Amino acid sequence: MTIQRHHPPGLHPTPTYHHVTVVEGRRDIHLAGQCPLTEDGKVVDGDVLAQVDQVVANTAAALSFAEATPADVVRTVIYVVTPDADVLSSVWDRFVESEIGEAFTTASTLLGVAQLGYPGQLVELDVTAATA
Repeated sequence: MTIQRHHPPGLHPTPTYHHVTVVEGRRDIHLAGQCPLTEDGKVVDGDVLAQVDQVVANTAAALSFAEATPADVVRTVIYVVTPDADVLSSVWDRFVESEIGEAFTTASTLLGVAQLGYPGQLVELDVTAATA
């Protein structure tokens, strides 16, 4: 299997992600939206960055279970309950600097949204990976 990440001519430069990810010869892995929930199903205490840390831990566990790594991720979508660009930026930075940071070198989208599914939930991560 090969994963190629590209910056096509004519598109703006990106901070860490790529505009296009092409995968050939693959096994697709689709994770449910990873939420900031502890093993007992409660939203982790703390601010949005504490919630990012829990989402990172949950995503790492899910990828490992699927026998995949952050390097196998081909698409991410991050949802954050905020209209504030600085909060979005801090969430992006926390993900990029985390143990799954390599997942964010691929096709990625970061969105500010009005609400997520659990009371008090501030962040959710949607992940697609591909392995041979």
